[in-house]
Amino acid sequence: MKSLSIFLTLCAMMMNQALAQDRKWSPAPNPLMTQWAEQVNPNQPLSKYPRPQLVRDDWKSLNGLWEYAIVPMLESAPTEWMGEILVPFGIESSLSGVKKRVGPNHKLWYQTAFTVPKKWNKKRIFLHFGAVDWKSEIWVNGKNVGHHQGGYTGFSMDITDALKKGKKQQITVSVWDPTDDGVQPRGKQVRDPQSIWYTPTTGIWQTVWLEAVPEVSIENLKMEPNIGAGELSLTVSSTGGADYTIKAMVFDGSKKVNEVVGKLNEAFQIPIKNAKLWSPDSPFLYDLKVVLMKDGKKVDAIESYFGMREVNVAKAADGFMRLFLNGEPIFHYGLLDQGFWPDGIYTAPTDEALRYDIEVTKKLGFNMIRKHVKVEPARWYYWADKLGILVWQDMPSGDDFVHGGKPDIIRSAQSAYNYKQEFKEMITQHYNNPSIVVWVPFNEGWGQFQTEEITELARQLDPTRIINTVSGWQDRGVGDMHDIHSYPGPAMPEPESNRTAILGEFGGEALVVKDHLWIKDLSRAPSHYETSQSKDQLHATYKSLLTKLMELKSKGLAGAVYTQTTDVESEVNGIMTYDRKVIKFDLDFIKELHRKVIKE
Repeated sequence: MKSLSIFLTLCAMMMNQALAQDRKWSPAPNPLMTQWAEQVNPNQPLSKYPRPQLVRDDWKSLNGLWEYAIVPMLESAPTEWMGEILVPFGIESSLSGVKKRVGPNHKLWYQTAFTVPKKWNKKRIFLHFGAVDWKSEIWVNGKNVGHHQGGYTGFSMDITDALKKGKKQQITVSVWDPTDDGVQPRGKQVRDPQSIWYTPTTGIWQTVWLEAVPEVSIENLKMEPNIGAGELSLTVSSTGGADYTIKAMVFDGSKKVNEVVGKLNEAFQIPIKNAKLWSPDSPFLYDLKVVLMKDGKKVDAIESYFGMREVNVAKAADGFMRLFLNGEPIFHYGLLDQGFWPDGIYTAPTDEALRYDIEVTKKLGFNMIRKHVKVEPARWYYWADKLGILVWQDMPSGDDFVHGGKPDIIRSAQSAYNYKQEFKEMITQHYNNPSIVVWVPFNEGWGQFQTEEITELARQLDPTRIINTVSGWQDRGVGDMHDIHSYPGPAMPEPESNRTAILGEFGGEALVVKDHLWIKDLSRAPSHYETSQSKDQLHATYKSLLTKLMELKSKGLAGAVYTQTTDVESEVNGIMTYDRKVIKFDLDFIKELHRKVIKE
């Protein structure tokens, strides 16, 4: 009994210590919170493996409470810290526990300590950042180990040589983000949020983690399905030389489909007999295990997955140019998805929350999401792949606008570099996701420059997907789509012989749901959307819009995007409220409408 008493006392002490640790953090006061905010664990926030298509066993999340300070941008590292911030939530968010603005005249500094597991002693240690907005510089134990520009793409660095043997290690990060005072890609973020412009995110907003790898390791995969040939083309990149080989194994559940040995850094083919195809109706994913070998012995191994699917634009039996999936025409109908959260701003509170928006979109009968001027964490695309939704991926916008019918803007050399570099990184990092079927370089003339050149760049980077060069307004006759926007619409461009006719945005029917509003004064809300006074009126208006949309489909319209997934700050035109607690439509009503639009 005495030993049991001691055990219970120790358990109580540990629980009290955990509670004391938890009390260091609490969400900052906020107008709205989602249901998942209460599930955020400050000791292990967003703890799922952050890179589902390149999985290793030896990894360690660094998410949690870090020290932070806001310092004038020309000053050096802070000598004192202002408090703690919950990484990976942007400092402007409630879930960061801080909810402060930084602005273009200051830098945000972070610091944390970590230990390296002893079993990693003979391996190289990499530090990974899912995304940091915008310009970051990183030190480990006072040694500069790297820097990165770009708020939407991941980056990594080998920190092995900066580590101290057998001691606690220290990471220091500085971030500068001018938001809308700069020309970098920044999407809907502004310093004075109102109307269709939203709260900014500064600093670390995706997972930070450590990974242990061998001296020579697998760096990247490039996967290209070929349905006609019944095979997957696989290229495995590594620093290894000709004396290394690759063994790739494909699985359907527990059943091995095939095993092939190939050369490192060269494409090789894996036959997939009677392949199960990926589609929104049947989002089948094959598992893939890749082993790096030397002299017949395993050096490194990763786990991944892929979907067998192909997309293209072609003339359908009705004589119109249509979007094709796996050799069959398919009408794309989906939601404009901003990817903002009331409590996390750019960062979903939990992995379940990240999944939820896609689940609701599917349940309501949509088959597509246009991810609007934002790039999500890798796990969002994993859920899109697994749940089965077609994704049109926008490049985040920035810089000036093309006004009226004027020519493309002329960017500075730095602005053009910022755009092209992040555009390349976005496509490269998300190349293997079967859900992504369309790249969208420009939206409504925002930042639009060198339109023909950017279209060609997209083709070179990814010849397997559809290019919607310009969504809305400033069409230049290039790409695979002629895309217009019409509010409330619907409308369509004239059908063409070599491009599809697309309605890239329409609708935006607003419905105010009391007690679920970000702001109480809707005078700062957008004025160009129509507002329904009741749920019944919303249903009637929406049904009228879709009846007209079906007429346009019969005249050659190939796809349409309704605005939008959720209310966002002062916008109240979402299918759901901003806190995701209310779906504004009856499920059966809207699902049947969508079935007719997509299938008939």
